[in-house]
Amino acid sequence: MPVDTARALAAAPRTTEISWTPEDVQLYHLGIGAGVPATDPRELRYTLESRLHVLPSFATVAGGGAPGVIAALSMPGVDVDLAGVLHGGQSLRVHRPLPVRAAATRTDRITAVHDKGKAAVLVLRSDAADGDGPLWTAEAQVYVRGEGGWGGDRGPSADAREEQGAPDRTVERPVREDQALLYRLTGDLNPLHADPGFARRAGFDRPVLHGLCTYGMTLKAVVDTLLDGDVTRVRSWTARFTGVTYPGETLRIRMWRGDGTVRVAVGAVERGDAPVLAGATVEFTRG
Repeated sequence: MPVDTARALAAAPRTTEISWTPEDVQLYHLGIGAGVPATDPRELRYTLESRLHVLPSFATVAGGGAPGVIAALSMPGVDVDLAGVLHGGQSLRVHRPLPVRAAATRTDRITAVHDKGKAAVLVLRSDAADGDGPLWTAEAQVYVRGEGGWGGDRGPSADAREEQGAPDRTVERPVREDQALLYRLTGDLNPLHADPGFARRAGFDRPVLHGLCTYGMTLKAVVDTLLDGDVTRVRSWTARFTGVTYPGETLRIRMWRGDGTVRVAVGAVERGDAPVLAGATVEFTRG
């Protein structure tokens, strides 16, 4: 089996030295749609170096290099075709506000391999720290089609709850036609997001937007709408990728605010609110 569960779980953690600059942060923010309107003071917190703050989801691209999905496929015991792989979900917990410039150490390891019958799900955990201590802990769930059915642990069930009642806030965010081409400059060069031929081989009629781009756009919408634009209030952000976004579409982001949490659901407006993100929760501190 291309996924050797025992070998993947027994492999030693992989340690990588990473660093980033304000320009990397600005590029990421532009890649998830920041800067519109360009002179809006609220947007300048994401785009102007003199007042720059770091949206926590920047952690998913910090330091460049292979993103979580591709990094998982390069781990020992994993030998699968990239065309059969999807990003199933992402969680992130920040231990303190991310600096605009830093050098850090990131440690990656496969912590679980789940048997979903028709697919295997790899869980790649990444921990990052700099000289002042831990920065973040992230987990990417990588869905590998056709690699299940060996009788392994199925893992936790997906959160299937549907929100009750009208959302507290609903916003719409347009996705540019060239959004994926811009976002991939942050380091995720998976051809699924740019090459029509590869996208067809993966089962899509055209290239799709990076799940992590939608993930970042959604977190920004929550921060800007319900957290007074204060990125430092975010403690964690978790979401399942239940569908795809195509460049040129519009995201409808619905939010239900609770006590220290915001539950979120995201759909594609042009496809009848087809689900894009579900089981999504932001944990935050009170302002």
